[in-house]
Amino acid sequence: MNAPRYDLVAIDLDGTLLDSASRVSEANARAVARARHAGMKVVVCTGRGLVECRRYLDAIGQTDPVVVAGGSIIACPVTSRTIHHFKLDHALVGHAVGRIHAHGYPALILKDPVEAGYDYLVVTGDDDHPIDPVTRWWFQSMDVNVRFVRRLSDDAHPEHTVRLGACGLSGAMARVEKDLIEAFGDELHLHHFPAVVAPEHSSRADDGQVLHVLEVFDRDANKWSAIDVLARRLGISRERIAAIGDQINDVSMLRHAALGVAMGNAVAAATDAADRRTLTNDQDGVAHAIDRMLTGEW
Repeated sequence: MNAPRYDLVAIDLDGTLLDSASRVSEANARAVARARHAGMKVVVCTGRGLVECRRYLDAIGQTDPVVVAGGSIIACPVTSRTIHHFKLDHALVGHAVGRIHAHGYPALILKDPVEAGYDYLVVTGDDDHPIDPVTRWWFQSMDVNVRFVRRLSDDAHPEHTVRLGACGLSGAMARVEKDLIEAFGDELHLHHFPAVVAPEHSSRADDGQVLHVLEVFDRDANKWSAIDVLARRLGISRERIAAIGDQINDVSMLRHAALGVAMGNAVAAATDAADRRTLTNDQDGVAHAIDRMLTGEW
């Protein structure tokens, strides 16, 4: 077999490497191992924080750096050390938190856990907005370290914020997003997409809406920005980078990598940004894509 034309492959987790039951299939795990054996750096790129994806990193024996928190953190999965992060301006966070509260939602602030000593700060506001059952389930099932405050002024580590978020029905999150875009323009990078939920929380509202997660980042933070930082450190050029993903937060890496591969289950924006399309996440689409990279077909 000839040497692959790509030195680094960036792979999303939910909806990509993971199937609909949030499992890494044997076929995908074997394909990841084959890519490594061929000399490729396999970089997991996920919206999850490091602790939230630990079980999957262990399942595939991940030792290469990972891009977590939607591109706002590059971390070493072996030592948990932060290699690089894109932090949010505290003044912007303060204004954005106020707008999220105005819509009736608590603000979910993700920290660089190495620096802050915990994962999430939930700011409930003076009206003490409760967190929704899905967010509560997520915090409990992921075993993340969460702190609750009513006011942002009680944040002991404002300098270590990498992401701001909220969770609610898709229509409501679209309204919050619109409000933030009107207020901040291109000062922030933000998007919303379907939340990962337990079966008991997966039902739709009567009007067909599903739960969405809204994420707000520094304007320079996205998965591709993090991949670019990491690749430069590794001496890998853009022409030697491939990426596989399915969601709106994968668009940047699908568009800018030399080879962008959209999953068969990808949203339209991801498919439009990609060069190729593989099988779905329930059909071992990652393995299908990696094998075509290794044979030189892609």
